[in-house]
Amino acid sequence: MTADTIPVAVIGAGPTGLTAATLLGQYGIETLVLDRWQSVYPLPRAVHLDDEIYRLLTRLGIARQFATISRPAHGLRLLDRDLRVLAEFRRGADLGRHGHPEANMFDQPQLEALLRANLERHPAVTLRGNVDVTAVEQSGGGPVRVRLTDRSTSETSTVTARYVLGCDGANSLTRSTVGATMHDLAFAQRWLVVDVATDADLHQWDGVHQVCDPVRAATYMRISERRYRWEFQLLPGESADDYPDMTRLHPLIRPWTGDVPADELEIMRTAEYTFRAQIADHWRERRVFLLGDAAHLTPPFIGQGMGAGLRDAANLTWKLAAVLDGRLPEQVLDSYEAERKPHTRAMITLAKLVGTAMTAGGDTGSALRRMLAPHLHLVPGLSNRILDSRTPALRRSTLVDRRRLRRGLAGRLCPNAQLPDGQRFDDLAAGRFALVTSAAVTPALRAEVQDRGGVLVTASPGTALHRWLRRGRTVAALVRPDGTVQRTARDPKALRRLLPAPSPRRRT
Repeated sequence: MTADTIPVAVIGAGPTGLTAATLLGQYGIETLVLDRWQSVYPLPRAVHLDDEIYRLLTRLGIARQFATISRPAHGLRLLDRDLRVLAEFRRGADLGRHGHPEANMFDQPQLEALLRANLERHPAVTLRGNVDVTAVEQSGGGPVRVRLTDRSTSETSTVTARYVLGCDGANSLTRSTVGATMHDLAFAQRWLVVDVATDADLHQWDGVHQVCDPVRAATYMRISERRYRWEFQLLPGESADDYPDMTRLHPLIRPWTGDVPADELEIMRTAEYTFRAQIADHWRERRVFLLGDAAHLTPPFIGQGMGAGLRDAANLTWKLAAVLDGRLPEQVLDSYEAERKPHTRAMITLAKLVGTAMTAGGDTGSALRRMLAPHLHLVPGLSNRILDSRTPALRRSTLVDRRRLRRGLAGRLCPNAQLPDGQRFDDLAAGRFALVTSAAVTPALRAEVQDRGGVLVTASPGTALHRWLRRGRTVAALVRPDGTVQRTARDPKALRRLLPAPSPRRRT
C-alpha cells in the first residue's frame, strides 16, 4: 500500500453515491467521489421517498432544505379505465414513526443539488466530475486500482483505493468488472414517463392516482407546486417517439388537465423506460461493493427504487468506517450483502405484486378490480397495511442476532422516537451505537458504553421507546449506527460486550 492510496473511492454521484460519501465523511473517512457529469444530471427520475429515507436525509444534514423542495403525498386512489374511483386510501397529517411524513414527493435533480452542496461540509470528501471510469482492477487482497479518463482533456490517470463502492447505476461498469450478473425476476413493462410544468391549477386530489387498466395502465402524481408526473404503459408497437410534443401528448394527460390550454403546459421530459425487476447475483468482490441500481432494479409501483440504494449506503458505510478505524474486523463486511440482498428481493417482490394487481388480468382482471376494490376499506387493517411505510426486518447475520424471528426487534429499525427533552432518538445516537434500555443502569455501565464510543438511552415509562421495548418483549436493545437493532436482552449488561472496542489510530 502506498501513501497515495485513499481509503474509499465511490463511483457515481447519484443519490446513492452522494449518500455513501456523506456518511463516510461524517466519520472522517477520506473519500473520493467520481462521476461522469460535471454537475447535477438535469432530467427528473425518482419522485418519491418514505419517512425512513427522510430520516436518513436528516442524518445527512439536509432535512430542513429537503422540506422546502418536497410535499407530502395524501395517499392513493385506485381508478378504473374511465377514471372512476374504485378505492381511496388517505394519509393523515400525522408524522410517521421516524418523525417525518410517510410519503413525500420531490424532484430528483433538486435533491441531488442539495446532496452535492452538503458535501462541502465534509473536508474528507472530494467530488471529481467530468471523468469516465474505464476500469476497476484488483490483484489479490490488496488495494483497488480505478482507471479514469478526463472527458475534457482525454488525459488518463489511476486512483488507488482500499475499497471501492460501485454506485454507477443500471449500466454499471463496476458490476461488469467484478463479474456480477443481473438475475431477472420475471418482470418487464414498457412505460412512457412524462414530466410537465404549469402555473395552472389542475384541481386534482394531491395523492397518487393509479389507473388499473390492463390495456393502458397509468399513474398521475403532483410533484411540486408547478410540476406533475404521468406514467403510461405503452401499447405494443408504441414508443416515446410517438409523443414528441404536446399535440400528441395532450390526449393522454387531458383527463387530468381538463380545460387548461395545451400552451400552458410545458413538457419537461418524455422518456421511455422498461420497468424491470432484477438483482445482481453477488454484490461484493473482495474490496469492491455494488450499491443502488448497480445491484438491483425495482419496478416503481411502491416508490422504493431510490430508497433501496440509500438503504444500501446506510447499511455499508458505518461498517466500512469501523473496519477502517480498526474497531471491527473486515469479516463484518460480509454482512452487507447478507442483510441487504434478501431485504431488497422482498421489496422487489412486493413491487411486482402491486404492479401485477393493478395492471394484469385483461378484461377479467378489470372486472374483478371493479367488483372488489370498492370494498377494500371494509377489510380490517387493510388501509393501514397499504399505507404503512415499514419495510421487512433484516435477516440474521453476524451483526443481526435474530433469535425470535416473528416478534423480536432484532433486524428492525428502532423508531426515531421523541425523547422527554424534546430531542429525537437520532439526535442523541448521532451515528453511534446506542444501548436502549428501560432498566436501571449503573454508572459503571454508562461509563463503559461511553468509553466504547456508544451512547446509553434510557426508555422511561410512558415514552414511545418504553412502549417499543415492551411490544418487543424485551428490556434492552443494542441499536447499530444505521438504526437497526443488533440484539435484545433482558439485562442491558449482556449487550455491552457487543459494542466495538475503542478506536485505535485510523489506518489509511
